[in-house]
Amino acid sequence: MHIHILGICGTFMGGLALIAKELGHQVSGSDQNVYPPMSTQLEQQGITLMAGYRPENLAGKPDLVIIGNALSRGNVEVEAVLNQGLRYASGPQWLAEQVLQDRWVLAVAGTHGKTTTTAMLSWVLECQGFKPGFLIGGVPLDFGVSARLGESSFFVIEADEYDSAFFDKRSKFVHYRPRTAILNNLEYDHADIFPDLDTIKKQFHHLVRTVPGEGLIIAPEADANINEVLAMGCWTPVEQTSIGNSGSWSADLLKADGSQFNVSFKGERQGLVDWSLTGVHNVYNALSAIAAARHVGIAGADAVAALARFKNVKRRMEVIVRTADVTVYDDFAHHPTAIQMTLDGLRKQVGPERIVAIVEPRSNTMRMGIHTESLAQSLNPADLAIIFQPENLDWDLSGLKQYAGNIEICKTLDQIVARLQRESSYGGHFVLMSNGGFGGIYQRLQQELG
Repeated sequence: MHIHILGICGTFMGGLALIAKELGHQVSGSDQNVYPPMSTQLEQQGITLMAGYRPENLAGKPDLVIIGNALSRGNVEVEAVLNQGLRYASGPQWLAEQVLQDRWVLAVAGTHGKTTTTAMLSWVLECQGFKPGFLIGGVPLDFGVSARLGESSFFVIEADEYDSAFFDKRSKFVHYRPRTAILNNLEYDHADIFPDLDTIKKQFHHLVRTVPGEGLIIAPEADANINEVLAMGCWTPVEQTSIGNSGSWSADLLKADGSQFNVSFKGERQGLVDWSLTGVHNVYNALSAIAAARHVGIAGADAVAALARFKNVKRRMEVIVRTADVTVYDDFAHHPTAIQMTLDGLRKQVGPERIVAIVEPRSNTMRMGIHTESLAQSLNPADLAIIFQPENLDWDLSGLKQYAGNIEICKTLDQIVARLQRESSYGGHFVLMSNGGFGGIYQRLQQELG
């Protein structure tokens, strides 16, 4: 079968492409923005990429078109699909029908940490010989690809609450029917499709409704929004995570930056996690992954041992330049809370060394100016925060300065690069934070500072 994917370079759709290729299908796809690491891994797998959306991309008359949720009516290639009467489906629908049926699905949902936790859980299962299938919203360094079909009944999936397609406005995760569900956290996000937090809670409760009574839900004890979702009705056992000794799964921090901690289950010691990751958020991610692994039969001690060898995911505090004076990180930041947790973890790791955060407000929610005050305050752990104001942004970022004194606005990438060149003389840590390509600034800094 020839499957053509619209929006193929998105993390989810790119993963679908890899799985479809592994199933033996001929796969092609088109996207407006073709950039690494997704474009690289697709090309390496022999998948045909087409830059830009055009009716001519459908000249081969594909048997099925999978349409990404970033595309809507009015897109010329979408219109061509409809006018030609081609068979089409959403990505989550195709995945549920062709891949997830009859498999033990382990789904990781939440506003933050989905990608990292999904990668952790997949790695733990891999280390124990389970050979799981997975679909991750990034490229885990331990696997080198974001998705694979797997060789067992287990499939680990990043379960996004974003909508499925222009013709299916349900959240993606309601298609997956997990037996093991991790609810990492819940905050307001995706302001382009969700009018308020209560609407998102309702979608999360739809997910809760699909988990069987013999399944398991894993959630942080202290997340009030998740607790409200579960209070709407829950028919599944719940194991809670905490830092301290109150949850079913608890962590005792031995280092404030989260790089070393003991893990306990119902008061019984499971082992010591000693790894390269930092941040309290990653401690919670680890506890969730360990709990989910136990649900499929992996001992806590074995999961802890696997995490000691976990390499993380590309673009999650990934070091892209290291000199005698400066370390440059690429971090896939999309929400103020994620920004704050990442910078706080780095601050606890490096102490008084200089931190410069460079932010592209690219997510739909940040582009709409929803998180103005919280965005500014999330940058407090940095000595300097440089925020990119592109021409097509709908609001003036200078308003952020009223909430924080460390913010500098730059309107061109040239200004940012020049500023960082001057900053490099002071040494320290430069953290590039964007959930997109950031205009190719990564490559420029590798040339200028490397």
